[in-house]
Amino acid sequence: MSIIRKWSSKQQRALEILIRLKRLYPNATCTLNYETPVQLLVATILSAQCTDERVNQVTPLLFGRFPDAVAIATADLAELETLVRSTGFYRNKAKNIQAACRMIMEKFGGKVPKRMEQLLELPGVARKTANVVLAHAYGINQGVTVDTHVKRLSNRLGLTEHADPIRIERDLIRLLPQPDWENWSIRLIYHGRAVCTARNPKCDACALADLCPAANLPQIDSPVQETKSSGIVPAAKR
Repeated sequence: MSIIRKWSSKQQRALEILIRLKRLYPNATCTLNYETPVQLLVATILSAQCTDERVNQVTPLLFGRFPDAVAIATADLAELETLVRSTGFYRNKAKNIQAACRMIMEKFGGKVPKRMEQLLELPGVARKTANVVLAHAYGINQGVTVDTHVKRLSNRLGLTEHADPIRIERDLIRLLPQPDWENWSIRLIYHGRAVCTARNPKCDACALADLCPAANLPQIDSPVQETKSSGIVPAAKR
């Protein structure tokens, strides 16, 4: 017989998941290495279809050679391509990084803008990159960063039924308090890497399993009586 679970509202579940993620990953932070908003912007663009670990291997040499927007804007494009080659899609990334830095110099006074609509004008920048830059460079929670981990886990946890990142972001914004929008994403990414992996999620070791409709938990031999509950099922003791 399958385990019978009864949950309260989707928003209450989301808040309980957030509480548990904070306990599981209390020190979770952005894993990209950077010193300035421009460097964070560049690193985040490079992280598309690439691991943060790989990006962090590339950026020391890149930023040592071209540390700021003016240097990148005036760099030789072929050299930029060579420096970012191992991150994948290097020609397009190098072109976008240089074009973004040129726009920053020409239109935004040499500073990465602090407004979402202005960030989205920059080549290579969509909402994911803009959310990361606003949250970690300026402390502005404008939205929820949706990468592949956040997309996968949000669907497995039953918090969205969408595949489009913008629609997923809208669903999560409605469920979570604004001050936690970015740390939700960071902690969910940590959990996606460590436990809720794409191919073989470790449901039997997951602290969120009792809140997850997709959890593949061990079956039991005898039926479980459903009991009335107005709260969220507490995490199993481990």
